[in-house]
Amino acid sequence: MEIDFLQYQVRNGDTLTSIASRLGMTGEELKLFHNSHCKKMDKVWFENLNEVKNVFVPTHFKTETQKEQERKNSFPSKFSESFLAKTYSVNETFESPFEPSISIDYTIDLNLRKDKNKGHYILSYNQKDFKSDGNTPDDKVSSLSIACMKSIMPLEFIMNDKGQITGFENHKKITDTFTHQRKELEEFYIGEVSQKYMDSFERNISDETFLLQQFQSILLFQTLFPKIDWFQRKKNWTEPFYFLKNSFPVSCELNIEQENDDDHSVLTILNGKITELCTPQEILRGIKLKESASEPAQGNIVLEYTTHTKNKNILQAKASVLLSYEDEFIHQHHINITQG
Repeated sequence: MEIDFLQYQVRNGDTLTSIASRLGMTGEELKLFHNSHCKKMDKVWFENLNEVKNVFVPTHFKTETQKEQERKNSFPSKFSESFLAKTYSVNETFESPFEPSISIDYTIDLNLRKDKNKGHYILSYNQKDFKSDGNTPDDKVSSLSIACMKSIMPLEFIMNDKGQITGFENHKKITDTFTHQRKELEEFYIGEVSQKYMDSFERNISDETFLLQQFQSILLFQTLFPKIDWFQRKKNWTEPFYFLKNSFPVSCELNIEQENDDDHSVLTILNGKITELCTPQEILRGIKLKESASEPAQGNIVLEYTTHTKNKNILQAKASVLLSYEDEFIHQHHINITQG
């Protein structure tokens, strides 16, 4: 057992405050420390130490400021190549009272590097091993959808020093790659339905702004690529979030909770509540009405991050969004992202 205190022999003229000041403590802090370690009959109650022979003093005392700084240092504070792991396993579930729930699993491979010439980061993103409710999709439409996405992987995104995706590194490369790969896809996926799907896919990826918004609005990207300053926040703040893909971002008020998971990891929990004046129907349809709603939609988002205390990377990330109407849920989406 490690002993974190020793006995100080009181000298003539010593007071609680004079001893405490040499330790970086207040007299009250030293009194509380001594009284918590000594025998009942040896407790100290007054500033002067007449008749007191020994005082228990800490060997490694830390002020509240030092403790707060150590706490802050255990959480991410700046974005770097080590913030994201190379591989994550992802599970998503979608729930609605109008249709059966869906669970999907897939793996993502990431490679983050700093472009020293341009001053930004480049993220290589690859998605694979897609399964729905535990099975590899075998229907033609799902298979074609996966094949089209696979044909343009890996994608390369530009990321700023806040950890946010701001654009594509080379959008033309994406469209050129699909044009080349489409010939092979057409040999396997034949028929009018397949042709129309590939035409639509090609149109969508050709619109750079639309394609970027498609990725930025999914829960995976909103969860896995948080703003790095979130981890250092203390007061409530407002942040926009997409509750559904292809909808619009909705302002939410966030509060933060943080705690030590163990010696190697820390937990950050963000709780958000919609504050923007809109209706659930607007969010579901993705179209804002001209007249603002009289009150905010009922909606919440929760994000949880387990990060490593030393290299500061994301070990696990979770998120849940809930959209309700008259206290009845109309949309739930959960995601769990785990290293490896």
